[in-house]
Amino acid sequence: MLLRNTDPFRDFDRLAQQLLGTTNRPAVMPMDAWREGDRFVIEFDLPGAAKESIDLDVERNVLTVRAERVARNGDWEALASERPKGVFSRQLVLGDNLDLDHIEAGYADGVLRLVVPVAERAKPRKIEIRGMADDSGSPAELTT
Repeated sequence: MLLRNTDPFRDFDRLAQQLLGTTNRPAVMPMDAWREGDRFVIEFDLPGAAKESIDLDVERNVLTVRAERVARNGDWEALASERPKGVFSRQLVLGDNLDLDHIEAGYADGVLRLVVPVAERAKPRKIEIRGMADDSGSPAELTT
């Protein structure tokens, strides 16, 4: 059986969270992002969310991640309810230098991982140097 210590400050914090809506209506999910060479990696924490509840959309340069953790239903009595339930969402504005058509997504152990490659046009490249052209359009001869 679960026993609960009575802590008036903890109870006050929980009441404040409920009044502000953060427990029942979580707005965002924790995220880490970093660059690995020619790709960006973004990880979102979504513990308890079913893979089927996760929705990813890209419109223009805005990535929207939405997931839901549903409350348990049935004939039982809650002894403690501290984990947020409901809809989680987050929007990120992605730069023009990313290839939004080739985003890869995976979900394991409550972590959603997105890999976004850098667009070919944004990758560094070498430029060949040729001789200058004269008025006729052919390369000019260089003399020393």
